[in-house]
Amino acid sequence: MATLAGAADLAHREARFFFIMALLMAATTVGGFALMAAMGVSSFERPVLYHVHALVFLSWVALYVGQNALIFRGNIALHRRMGKLSLLLIPTMVILAVWLTFTTLRVLGGPPFFGQAEFLFVNLAHIAAFAILAGYALAKRRETDWHRRLMFGAMATVGSPGLARLLPLPLTIPYTFTVVFIAAALFPIIGMIADKRLHGSVHRAWLWTLVVPFAALAIGEIVASTDWAQDYTAAHVAGYPGGERPAEAFVPPDFGV
Repeated sequence: MATLAGAADLAHREARFFFIMALLMAATTVGGFALMAAMGVSSFERPVLYHVHALVFLSWVALYVGQNALIFRGNIALHRRMGKLSLLLIPTMVILAVWLTFTTLRVLGGPPFFGQAEFLFVNLAHIAAFAILAGYALAKRRETDWHRRLMFGAMATVGSPGLARLLPLPLTIPYTFTVVFIAAALFPIIGMIADKRLHGSVHRAWLWTLVVPFAALAIGEIVASTDWAQDYTAAHVAGYPGGERPAEAFVPPDFGV
């Protein structure tokens, strides 16, 4: 009986940790975009695609927090039913993210703190990293230990654009993407520390949550540095407002004014 009680207490503590971290990741993701809106950097006058993208990704954040809340409260049956929404949300998010990346380059030129080719190809690799982690998490849904850690990594990965908006990006040029990825990696690292404290060892799934995003970063940066990628990106933005900005990362002259 004591062993069963100890196992139940350990499971409850782990569920509490994942729920708290879900709230924290949601707060940094939403908070970053909310900060930009408050500063007037973001605008509701953007094309419809931006609003659809925001709604779908916000739905993902809400689902992730809700799923962890259900586990924490012990409502496994509803958690499994709600999890089916991921089968619709994940591919929709991937499609919208790719679409928005190409659109943003033409409409805005991409964030100024990234080179345009870098923004395009690292973003595409980053989206693929999210899809890999989330897809692997769904494939491992019957193995709770793997499932929750892989999905944690997927959330940390897809939430990094919001987290990035809380960072002093002008100071990170030309290593902005690297800084953002390192900041996002702090969440899985916290998970590793929690594993060590709760279980005495670190689960192998955490390795995936670090290796996949950083492999995506490396691949994206390597591709973006090629002449082909530079020429392709230049051709993509040519004749559009996005083509009027420098191709390399820069700090806008009126930044902070």
